Amino acid sequence: MESSNSSQDWDLVIESKSSLFDLKLYDLWRYRDLLRMFVKRDFVSFYKQTILGPLWFFIQPIFTTLVYVFVFGNLAGISTDGLPQFLFYLSGITAWNYFADCITKTSTVFKDNANIFGKVYFPRLILPLSIVVSNLVRFGVQLILFFSMMVYFYLDGADIQVTYVALLFPVLVLLMAFLGLGIGLIITAMTTKYRDLSFLVTFGVQLLMYATTVIYPLSSAPEQYRGFIEMNPMTPIIESFRYAFLGAGEFSWNNLLYTTLVTLVVFILGLVIFNKTERTFVDTI
Repeated sequence: MESSNSSQDWDLVIESKSSLFDLKLYDLWRYRDLLRMFVKRDFVSFYKQTILGPLWFFIQPIFTTLVYVFVFGNLAGISTDGLPQFLFYLSGITAWNYFADCITKTSTVFKDNANIFGKVYFPRLILPLSIVVSNLVRFGVQLILFFSMMVYFYLDGADIQVTYVALLFPVLVLLMAFLGLGIGLIITAMTTKYRDLSFLVTFGVQLLMYATTVIYPLSSAPEQYRGFIEMNPMTPIIESFRYAFLGAGEFSWNNLLYTTLVTLVVFILGLVIFNKTERTFVDTI
């Protein structure tokens, strides 16, 4: 008769303690079907009972761009580096929306899914990742609109050129994703104890946009504020994005390296804080 203390092969082992840097990457791979399910859920829940459905992917950036053209381009007369106003603002909005959505939606992941977290085990990191992936699909659809407008204005005689920096486009997308995810993970961990932060996220992201070159080029920024604007890690990404596909803007390897280092620090810090908070957040939320 085999002893009850003999080793057995278990499907799941729950340990009382684990390292802060134990991200359970193997579990993330095992639960990849759950990741796909959450991505699908985000789409279905967001556009459920809407008449236009996914057309909002196009409607939102178009109307936002038109408002920016009227307010910042026509009324304020802000420079667009010689680019057509519609194309200039659309490029900034397309990139910024992806980054902003990653922050705002990730920042409430604990609060929004507390009922799921308290009932069943799965790698908690899957939910923030599903937000980044679902936003990536939306970003891809809006890129189609942006590229269509590029072709239209190019055929209309606009001075537009695609540069070699376009080869770095996947890197720019990863930087936006990891930076937004890292900031969102830090905020969602803090909101388990400080609920007030959830009310400040949308407002804070909006303010951060004005400190980024979304509605104005870096070349037209006042000299006394230029250094501060360049310290914003999203500024090199927006500028590189415009330089890559429109040939306007300021591209710097040093600035891009700076953004990469900041992104890595923020992302790792976010993972550590999230990993620490997920163990006890059910007791505090």
